[in-house]
Amino acid sequence: MKRLILILLAAVLSSAAFAQKSEIVKTGINIGPLPAVAFDADKGFQYGAILNIYDYGDGSNYPNYDSKWYLEASFFTKGSQLYTVSYDNKELIPGVRWSSTVTTSIDKAFDFYGFNGYMSYYDYERIAVGKENKTVQDPSKYLYSPFYKVARIQVLGKTDFVGNITPSFKWEAGYHISYFKEGEIDRDNINKGKEDYNKFPGNTPTLFELYRGMGLISDEEAGGGLTSSVRLGLTYDTRDKEGAPSRGVWAEGHVTAAPKWLGTTNPHYRYSLTFRHYLPIVKNDVLTLAYRLNYEGTIGSNAPYYVLPYLTVMGDYFDRDGMGGYRTVRGLMRSRVVGLDMATYNAELRWRFTRFQMFNQNIALGLSAFSDGTMVTRGRDLEPNSLMWLGPNPPQLFNKEKDSPHITVGAGFRFIMNENFIVAVEYGTPVSRFVDKSNPIHGQDGTGALYINTGYLF
Repeated sequence: MKRLILILLAAVLSSAAFAQKSEIVKTGINIGPLPAVAFDADKGFQYGAILNIYDYGDGSNYPNYDSKWYLEASFFTKGSQLYTVSYDNKELIPGVRWSSTVTTSIDKAFDFYGFNGYMSYYDYERIAVGKENKTVQDPSKYLYSPFYKVARIQVLGKTDFVGNITPSFKWEAGYHISYFKEGEIDRDNINKGKEDYNKFPGNTPTLFELYRGMGLISDEEAGGGLTSSVRLGLTYDTRDKEGAPSRGVWAEGHVTAAPKWLGTTNPHYRYSLTFRHYLPIVKNDVLTLAYRLNYEGTIGSNAPYYVLPYLTVMGDYFDRDGMGGYRTVRGLMRSRVVGLDMATYNAELRWRFTRFQMFNQNIALGLSAFSDGTMVTRGRDLEPNSLMWLGPNPPQLFNKEKDSPHITVGAGFRFIMNENFIVAVEYGTPVSRFVDKSNPIHGQDGTGALYINTGYLF
């Protein structure tokens, strides 16, 4: 143990020595391409490309850029697609940062696990049997994963403006528009390429269809709709740099108003509070403790289910959906936690163990250890109006009386170029998989996930 501590101490000190070397100040256009590769059992293999284009101008703002384009096109072998175009400019309007994004995702099998976190039961044992089922068995003993899927088309667009009140204290204003279309999965598409024993039966309702039948999702919101909203906020930002900060505070609060007169199908009002803190443990970016606290709330008691599982932001970032996954809670099943009000945290230790210059680029390699968590603090109504749609061999639908924290842990590796182009490889796993089987949260958050993506989580 003593030897291990000495080795780690030597590595950190070596990192600090590397960090003393001055960086190359980047100017002009810098391009960072990256393949997008992933796998999902129901969507298939993901393949595509990500392109970051940075403009550092004369280099006076380096390591921060003057403007940036982010483009992504990803495809899945089962037919799902993702397209994103994002632009961020700090120089076009004097004293104002302008950021715009349009993103479209077409999901043949988007995750739907019900509402209120652990209050909705995920039948992981029957799902596991269903994945391996190769013989005719008692239907009450297996369940296929498409049971927890919906078909979804999502289009998000936004344009935000951020201006100075003081150098660190800023106002935010923006217009956000989104369109959702959700409904039953296409069973023919889901069953494409599967053996007969592993096809999702046509006479078995999905959880989404059960929720519809029980009145837990109203007719007005069931198919999705248009959300046209104004977003206003304030932010306080003392980060030393944006792409990979090592010190400072970044706090943000905003409200979203989506009234009917603005064209919204299901009017609602929401708010978000976020506090991010970056603490240097070893200076020169060698070892940094970073954490984020977030609260997403609903004003009143009405908000359509499809706008709830989001971390909402303003400025150069855009909203991330599916509470669970790389951009929200790593290692948790996507959309596992959905409620009117939700609290979330992320904490990670970031260590850059080496840095060097190659091909006129500033390169650093880093490792991280993290813990993420989220929970519903105010849920949607789960009192069914009817049980008529449960059908034969119904799965267990409900679990606990209230939600509790969904916690994950994990580690990652990062390739960092010029402080902004960052390739991330991370693996996260939920703590609930390790608790005793008698505990009602056992197995409720999945078995973990591997992510290959860009940037830091926050």
